[in-house]
Amino acid sequence: MRTLKLLFGVLVSGLCLLSASCKKDDDKKDNLYTVNNAPMTGAQENPAVTTTGTGSFDASYNPDTKEMTITVRWQNLSGNATLMHIHGPAARGVNAGVLQNFATLFAAAPAGSFTTTFTLNGTTQTEADLLAGKWYVNIHTAANPAGEIRGQIELTY
Repeated sequence: MRTLKLLFGVLVSGLCLLSASCKKDDDKKDNLYTVNNAPMTGAQENPAVTTTGTGSFDASYNPDTKEMTITVRWQNLSGNATLMHIHGPAARGVNAGVLQNFATLFAAAPAGSFTTTFTLNGTTQTEADLLAGKWYVNIHTAANPAGEIRGQIELTY
């Protein structure tokens, strides 16, 4: 009986250790801030733009590696996309300078998509501003050189 209790105790301890180690792996894998299908519209531009163009983006940020991955999609722009950037720091409806340029990553077309990953530089691109929702994606066209559609990057954990 004593051996059976000892064996049971060892099994329970082993299972506890196993579940704790699995939890740590899951935490590390899930340590991401994300947003999916965030809208990009002309109404979010400053000043607002009347356009049939729309877009959306998915983004994720890993604070351990300081890496951000973003997928941007757009359609029905007034013409070809000419420039595309992340701007900040700025609240919704406020304009700011370029933080990350996507000039070579997209096809100059009224519709398209791309995905890229970059590491925050820690000076102009701060984690605090990103996590506070002070970055936005902006797509420019010839008809709207200041930006035709825009979407605020608001990540959640």
